[in-house]
Amino acid sequence: MSVPDVLPVVDAVRAALTTVGLTVYVGGAPDKAGPMYAVLYPDPGTAVRQSLADDRGGLDSLMQITCVGTTVERALWVAARARSGLAAPLVVAGRSCWLPEDLGGPPVQRDDDVTPPLFFVPVQYRLMSVPQ
Repeated sequence: MSVPDVLPVVDAVRAALTTVGLTVYVGGAPDKAGPMYAVLYPDPGTAVRQSLADDRGGLDSLMQITCVGTTVERALWVAARARSGLAAPLVVAGRSCWLPEDLGGPPVQRDDDVTPPLFFVPVQYRLMSVPQ
């Protein structure tokens, strides 16, 4: 039985977003992150059954991509690029991946806790895969 690992999925999401021109961080951004970027907040995933034999090699995980910009338009541009980057199944060695499911998110918000203020919109994606 194979035990699923979420870290290769996180790496695949980062690669997909980098390929479409985004700067990507995991778990937070540095103080001098730049005018536009994405931050990945992955969950650990859930090992799911693939058969009645209770083989739990499937992985079901949720990933929040917080899209950040200095204006509303820039935050939405990052969200659109992220959507573009996740418009095809992820490539993870040894796994077959479903097309990422876009679960949406709340409206753009302004973060006044930083100077200058930034705008952000968190978008969530459901990511599923099974061993090949």
